[in-house]
Parts: sequence; structure tokens; C-alpha cells
Amino acid sequence: MRRAACALLAMIALVAASTSAMAQQRPPVPKAAPQAQPAPPPVDPNADLAYGAFQRGFYLTAFKEAAARAEQNDTDAMTLLGELYAQGLGVGRDDAKAAEWYQRAAANGDRDAMFALAMFNFQGRAGPRNTDEAARQLAAAAKLGHAAAAYNLGLLYLEGQQFPQDFARAAELFRTAADAGNQEAQYALGTLYKEGRGVPKDASQAMVLMEKAAIAGNLDAMVEFAIARFNGDGTAKDESAAAQLFLRAARLGSPIAQNRLARILMAGRGMPADATAAVKWHFIARAAGAGDPQLEAFASQQPPAVREAAEAAVTKWQSTAQSMQP
Repeated sequence: MRRAACALLAMIALVAASTSAMAQQRPPVPKAAPQAQPAPPPVDPNADLAYGAFQRGFYLTAFKEAAARAEQNDTDAMTLLGELYAQGLGVGRDDAKAAEWYQRAAANGDRDAMFALAMFNFQGRAGPRNTDEAARQLAAAAKLGHAAAAYNLGLLYLEGQQFPQDFARAAELFRTAADAGNQEAQYALGTLYKEGRGVPKDASQAMVLMEKAAIAGNLDAMVEFAIARFNGDGTAKDESAAAQLFLRAARLGSPIAQNRLARILMAGRGMPADATAAVKWHFIARAAGAGDPQLEAFASQQPPAVREAAEAAVTKWQSTAQSMQP
């Protein structure tokens, strides 16, 4: 992608965007604990009661079960207690206690806890920000097979601050995470293959990785792969398939995809021409700061009825998009 190198370097900010160890390995949970919890449903007595309650949103039960197991030196329970304190689920948020439990679990070799401690150190939670310690914890977790840790460690090698910049090492770490199904790593490694940094330049391999990331829902990869599929660069040319992927990415909010889709609808390549829809998607992209002189000229040439219908469609789309935001 034309902005791929900058985007990859900007990804380092994502290291501090997620502090949840469980979010990387287990299903997501609501952001806030409910005020009152109904009784949990019956569960298999052989099941993990603490994590089962956690996944169902019964945080008080999860805390009680985890606390009892942690007293028996259960490492997974220690990590779960750290998670509950870190997110304030079932108990008041307490970063110091979260860090304490993560540290105890990490000392017992728990890679989720190591990753969580790395995030804490990057963000300066429960103590001064310590990027060197964060990098050390990432390396320890990555060595134990934690995909998100390997990906974030790769970003550090890409950035070249905690470690000397090393594209080959970054690619190696991205590959480890990509093979484990990490979509961000698939996109990052695909970008390195496209640019020939740290790995041999290989457009076909780049698109294999981009397609995997796109299927997994990575928005940048969707746009990148759609462009390649439309042009036949590194993958089979298929304008219709590319148009559908642009449509998916446009609906997910990518201004680049929105303008690309508008051009497709303007020209009638990959899907039937539709002036109203073309103007609509261009107006949506323009509102997000993505201008396009050719599309702007096309829109200005349309009759008032087309422009008015497009503007009405934009208003409806924006209203729907806002209602879906958390």
C-alpha cells in the first residue's frame, strides 16, 4: 500500500492500545461490569468455572473462583485475577493489584501475564512507564508462543528504538504471529514482502498474506488486496471480486475504499455503473478528509436530482453508522 511503510511504523502505538491479556487469547468481554448479576447457569463440574464465568459476564463469580484457585498457586487463576482488576470487572479497577497478580503469574511462566505486564509497562500503569522492561516481557511471551507478543515485538524491531532496527528480525517475528493467525502480523509481513524489506521482494507472497488478513477482517489488508485484485498485481485479476471487497471495506469506514468504490461505480467496472451511489461514496470519503478531484468533477456534473439523492443517502448512512458506535 502506498502508505504501508508509515502505517507499519504507526502501528507501534497499538502496543499500548490494548492492556488485556485475555483479549488476545480468549473471547472479548464487555467494557464495564454489570451492576447486578443473575445466578450463573449450571455448568459442567469438570469445566473451568472461573473462566467460564468470566466469558459469560459473571465477574463476581469469576473473581471468587479465581481467588480460591490462586491460593492454591493456580497460575491461570492469577492471570485472571490480574485481568479482573485491570478492567475493573466484578471488582474496582486497581492497576497495582492487577500488576501484582500478573507478576506472580508471569513468574510461574504464564505468557498471557507476561504480555499484560508488557502492556502495563508501555502505558505506565502501576508504575513509571518502562519501555525496556516492556520489551523484555514481550520477548519472554513471544518465546513462549504468544502471537500478539511476537507481533508487537516485531514492531519494536521495525521502529528501531528498544532494539537496533532489523527488518529481517521483524519479518521473522511477524511470520511467527502470522502463522498463528494474527491478522495484523499477516498484513505487516505482507507489506514487507511487497516492499522487499527483511525478506525477498515477492508480490505473490505479499498478496497471499494480504488475502488471509483481509478474510480475517483487517481493513488495511482488504483495501490493499482489493487494489491488487482489481489490477492483477501479484494475484489473479478479478474486477468483480475486487469491487465487492471495496464495498465491504467502504462499509467498514475506509475512505480509500470509499473513493475506489466510487470510481468503480462511476466507470461501471466490476459492478454496474451507478452515478448516485458513486457520488454518495465520494461524499462520504470527502467528509472523512479524502478528496478526489476526478470524483469531485464527476459529482459536479450530475443533475440536481442525482446529487440530492446522493446527499440523502449520505445522511442515512452517517446516521446508521453513528447509531452502531458503542
